[in-house]
Amino acid sequence: MNTNEDTPRGFAFALSAYLLWGMLPLYMKALAHVPAGEVVAHRAIWSLPLAGGVLWAIGRVGDIPAALRSPRMLGMAAMTASLISVNWGIYIWAIATGRALEAALGYYINPLFSIFLASVLLGERLSRMQWVAISMAAAAVVVLTWEAGHLPLTALGLTLTWGIYAYLKKSLPIGPNQGFLLEVLLLAPAALAYIVYLAITGQGHFLMGIPENTWLLLGCGAITATPLMLYANGAKLLRLSTIGIMQYIAPTMIFLFAVFAFGEEFGRAQMIAFPVIWAALVLYTVSMLQQAKRAKPRE
Repeated sequence: MNTNEDTPRGFAFALSAYLLWGMLPLYMKALAHVPAGEVVAHRAIWSLPLAGGVLWAIGRVGDIPAALRSPRMLGMAAMTASLISVNWGIYIWAIATGRALEAALGYYINPLFSIFLASVLLGERLSRMQWVAISMAAAAVVVLTWEAGHLPLTALGLTLTWGIYAYLKKSLPIGPNQGFLLEVLLLAPAALAYIVYLAITGQGHFLMGIPENTWLLLGCGAITATPLMLYANGAKLLRLSTIGIMQYIAPTMIFLFAVFAFGEEFGRAQMIAFPVIWAALVLYTVSMLQQAKRAKPRE
């Protein structure tokens, strides 16, 4: 049941989810020698038993057969499943190839892209402060593009795929836990076929003589499903404004890992672009809190 008040349980769920997402670069760095497509396939396959077990525990497994019989539901879930798999692939590739800073940038920009989507697709009116924040984010992208000579495609790819995924996910007429299981169910046949193909051709890393690879790939289910489900349950027990502020935890951790653990270059363009993004997020957060305060019913 949704709430307009923060609860300690909801805060614990959401904080755990964002901390796990923030730690994910360390796990993906350990899998940097495994192609992104193979890691994505294992994320889908090994999420299935965990997601199914959670639904069984809460007594909602019966929702899935009904969803599978609905062409509209299947079509929408196929779209969200495709977007999340592409998002996973870009993220895994970014961490493996030394582009964690761009990944952090993508997730910093995402809330600003989300409010832009709401304006374009839902006709929501944005405040002047929100338009300024969006313009500042665009300016930061221009700075990075000018310095590098090309668009920051990794950051933009993550922003677009996650932002559109989140938008479509809201329209999916099924609970978040059921929706996630439906998505990995749809991804599973192609993922399993790809894993079998890699095994037959000797290109796979699962059960191929190095136990560490096998355990890391098996663990992809837990590191994928656990934070998603923690977040889904936490979001129901927190105000939207609280969730909005907490979403900066993960990209900040990714940023810190990129600079201090992975040794990625934080050059002149980044020194300009990231503070501009942070300032834009401050404006966005202030605007969001003001809206939440105005929307709060007076006693």
